Amino acid sequence: MLIEHAKIVQFISLANEVNGRKKLQKMVYIAKKMEFPFAEKYELHMYGPYSEELTLRVEELCEMGFLAERCEDKGSYVQYSYNVTEEGERFVEMAGEPHDLLSVCIEKMNGKSSRFLELVSTLLYFDYLPQEEQVEKVKIVKSKLNYTEEEIESAFEFIEELQKGAGVPNNM
Repeated sequence: MLIEHAKIVQFISLANEVNGRKKLQKMVYIAKKMEFPFAEKYELHMYGPYSEELTLRVEELCEMGFLAERCEDKGSYVQYSYNVTEEGERFVEMAGEPHDLLSVCIEKMNGKSSRFLELVSTLLYFDYLPQEEQVEKVKIVKSKLNYTEEEIESAFEFIEELQKGAGVPNNM
């Protein structure tokens, strides 16, 4: 039962730290779309794919002392950062050995902004559609973010890079 919790602790451990709740949501979603074994269910939400299950798991992991949540006031918003505690490092052993390519995928994603990962995850949410229809959907559901053609092209290139790195067939 707690194996899914342990996978989240392992994910954050492999990242060393994840800055932002939204970023964590997007990173786990993208990893799931790269066929890494995450069980969280996602729905399209205001900031792209969102999992209430993941939010609850992270809260529980913080309450159990396996994750440390740090809040930083950024003026107009509060940014949350997540680290694994010493107890969490022991707990993560329940998850077993991570897939060799998971840490590479996490490192690449962690180097990107939340805004960019929101674009990537939203494109992946519509990956059952042809590429041009994915772009149209993003322009509709993310109209306020005004993504440029260059950002969208970069996102597709990033998805392809992750797919190659994870050994996932490219469906785009």
